[in-house]
Amino acid sequence: MLILGIDPGSRITGYGVIRVAGPRTEYVASGCIRISGDVLADRLQQVYAGVTEVIERYQPQEMAIEQVFMSRNADSALKLGQARGVAIVAGANRLLPVSEYAARRVKQSVVGNGGADKAQVQHMVMHLLKLPGLPQADAADALAIALCHAHTCAGQIQQARGKTAGRWRY
Repeated sequence: MLILGIDPGSRITGYGVIRVAGPRTEYVASGCIRISGDVLADRLQQVYAGVTEVIERYQPQEMAIEQVFMSRNADSALKLGQARGVAIVAGANRLLPVSEYAARRVKQSVVGNGGADKAQVQHMVMHLLKLPGLPQADAADALAIALCHAHTCAGQIQQARGKTAGRWRY
């Protein structure tokens, strides 16, 4: 299964694609969609077009995206939410199931600490995916979101197997 992780932003949107095959997780691609201009509608269109292009190029089966967190600046949070929304629509238009994860959950899943900083996330993503160097911060965050989704799916499968196995014991 290919999973696309998205770290949304109105100036830089990170993306990361991983392949999950049983217990193995492999790096496929990552990068940043760099957004230019000052008109919000134009920037949102660039986010949509960029995410759509990534989906068309890599053909993921699922998409995971970071939830909006409320920062000190409400205007920034609103713009982030709008960028997130157009990224979700890009996935939904390609019929991808879209899962959402809080930043703390992503960090907990990848680093083991929900309060981890960007450098710790970059280092663990590099280690987990056996990358030759540190990925750019926004791309690392997107890969971490994809990894979190993979870990969550694996946990749900294990739980389902455990519940099924428990029902048939005598």
